Amino acid sequence: MSRDDELAEAYDTARLRLTRMAYSILGSHSDAEDAVSDAWLRLVSADNRERVLNIEAWSTVAVARVAYDALRSTRSRRETYVGPWLPDPLVEHLPSGVDPADRITLDDTVSYALLIVLESLTPAERTAFVLHDLFALPFQEVAAAVGRSPDAVRQLASRARSHIRASTPRLKVDAENHRQTVTAFLDAAAGGNLQGLLSLLDPGVVTTCDGGGQVSAARRPVAGADKVSRYIMGLFTIASDREARLVMVNGALGFACFRHGVLDFVASVTTVAGQIATIDIVRAPGKLEQALADGRKQ
Repeated sequence: MSRDDELAEAYDTARLRLTRMAYSILGSHSDAEDAVSDAWLRLVSADNRERVLNIEAWSTVAVARVAYDALRSTRSRRETYVGPWLPDPLVEHLPSGVDPADRITLDDTVSYALLIVLESLTPAERTAFVLHDLFALPFQEVAAAVGRSPDAVRQLASRARSHIRASTPRLKVDAENHRQTVTAFLDAAAGGNLQGLLSLLDPGVVTTCDGGGQVSAARRPVAGADKVSRYIMGLFTIASDREARLVMVNGALGFACFRHGVLDFVASVTTVAGQIATIDIVRAPGKLEQALADGRKQ
């Protein structure tokens, strides 16, 4: 086997994990794939200068560094984004006859709720947390990725951890209760049952919709059970040819709507104590184009 083939084989073996890691840092399918492709070129160039002994370890740090640099540059672009910016979802169909409660999620799949919380961190905090807490990289390697000392990235990860704990529900959600709540909510929405929707919504529920400035979407988060129920009802009644389905969104049960077989929007749902606390809806066409395909890759 040639050295080029050896490099390619080792990189392809690590590609899925590298892409997951970059996606967790960036929240974008396309940016994650770009980071992995960029790091591949850097690997080939570095190996030409001096043989890389541990290809996977070298590539992990390289992808993390590229993703970190990309995150810092994309933050300014997101500030001018039309309406709320939400991370790209990973969407998987539920196979026919499979109970959502029996669906086994992948260990490296980052929940959609966590991705949204990660958006509130600084690029350095987010990268340190993702690399150390989610992908178990030692602080020495995290330091190499973000250009800080090991002690500095340890503090970054600690701050990120504290922020995440303060921003997420403390109650652990039972998977079966989540399934029942989401299923009942989708049935009520698809059936035009406004009172049914209201009964399932937390009084302080918030819905955020990302249309990317290309399709109809609320420019600001919608808050309160009454407003959210009517907003959701409007989404389901815009067209009579919609087909609603339960889907897995980043490893958790959510729902999606299709028009003529084309994904129209996907919703991630957070439930607490049998009620829906947040609904995050992605309608931006560019974010939906790869959602199903990338979900199957994960």
